[in-house]
This record gives sequence, structure tokens and C-alpha cells, in this order.
Amino acid sequence: MHSYSATFKDLREGIQGAKVSFHIAKGDIQARYRRSVLGPFWQSLATAVGVVGLGLLWSQLLNIDREKFIPTLTAGLIIWQMLAGVLIESCGLFVRQASIIRNVVMPLSVHPMSIVIRYVVNFAHSLIVFVIVAVFMKIEVNWNTLLFIPGLLLVMANMLWLSFAFGVMGARYRDLEYGVASIMPMLFLISPVMYRLENLPFSSMILEFNPFTYLIEVLRAPMLGHVPSLTTYVVLVVGAVVGWIAAFWFLHKAKLRLPFWI
Repeated sequence: MHSYSATFKDLREGIQGAKVSFHIAKGDIQARYRRSVLGPFWQSLATAVGVVGLGLLWSQLLNIDREKFIPTLTAGLIIWQMLAGVLIESCGLFVRQASIIRNVVMPLSVHPMSIVIRYVVNFAHSLIVFVIVAVFMKIEVNWNTLLFIPGLLLVMANMLWLSFAFGVMGARYRDLEYGVASIMPMLFLISPVMYRLENLPFSSMILEFNPFTYLIEVLRAPMLGHVPSLTTYVVLVVGAVVGWIAAFWFLHKAKLRLPFWI
């Protein structure tokens, strides 16, 4: 059994070697879109098509003004794509990187960081769609918009520990990836992706127990020119602290066993 100091060293070296994670993420994006004309902007195009279709339809079904609904939907969709992508892909993270882990000496923490960086880059491409929608819908840009930056840092901090935890569990239990992928459509429906809590005609108590609610709102509220609630920040800060303690424990317990699991 290795010491806790060795686990901490792995995390520290992974953070210090963020450039390695960035290059891995860059290589994954280039490999996926090699010989493609639009490259990662295909995701932006898919988001734009989804926003037009869902926006026109659901604004009528929910009886919400399009000028309020479409920006909310656009922001919610691109944030959801990032969150769902990180969770699903993290389950098979270490399995897909098995050859590197077995043959190259590098911190294990580099791999979860590369996934988060890749999806943040994809999120940045999709932000173009929101900017276009915001211009057409005349979304106000004010000082509240700057809260997007600390919000993104909070989301990244939480996505990193989730990627660690799900990556380790997915290496041990291969069915986890399929299980997570199967429940994501249901989570999409019970998460405030297409609406905000204040727009609901009924109590939002169930959604308040959904962690995705806070991960979405801490980014979407500033994008729409609003201030996220204090509860949102408290939940995400507490979640990051507790989550990183759990991720540290997972990594400590699995570090020596991981090469055999994959």
C-alpha cells in the first residue's frame, strides 16, 4: 500500500503538468475531426439546429415567450453537453488510456484533466451559438456577466473530481459507463436545461436536490445577465471540497490496482 503522500504527489504533478493534459486533449480533438472541414464547429452547428427546433416547439408547448425561452434553452443545452460528456466519457477514461498508463510514467491525474479540458474547449466553440442568440434576442450584458468566470472555475473543479471518481469506478466496474449513459436522458428531463426554476408552475423541490441544477445555473445565470443564488455557490463549493476528498481516497485506494483492472 503506497502512502497518502504519493497520492498527493500524483495530484500535484498532474496539476503542474497541465500542459501535458492540454496536449492530450488537443490531440484527441484533432484525431476526431481529422480531414473535417468544420472540425469542432460541427457540434456548434448541431447545437444551433437543436436550439431552433426545440426553441420554436417548446416555447409554444410551455407557453413561454421565445425571447426568454430560446436564450435559456441555448445556454442550458451547451452547458449540459459539457457536463454529460464529461460524466459519460470519464467512466471509460482509464480503460481507453490503458496502453499509456501501462507503458508511460506519468501522473494518473493527467487523464481526467485532459477530458475536462477537451470538453471545456468544445463548450467554448458552442458559446458562439449563444452569442449569436444573445445578440438577436438582445440579452443584456452587464457586470453580472463577469460572474461567468468564477462559475466556470467552480464547474471545472467539480467536473475534475467527478472525472476522477467515475474513472476509477468505471475501471473496476465496466458496466458503469453503459449505466450512466442510459440514465442521462432521464437526468436531462429532470434537470433545468430547457427552463429555469422560477419559470416552473409547480414546486421545484425535487430539482433542488439535483446537483445538475446548480452546475447549470452557476453558468447560465451570468450568461443571461443575472446573479446566481448564494445557495448555488454554497452547494458547489461544499460539493467540490467533499468531492475532492472522495476523489483523493478513490485514487489512493486504486492507484496500484488500476493497471491490473484495465
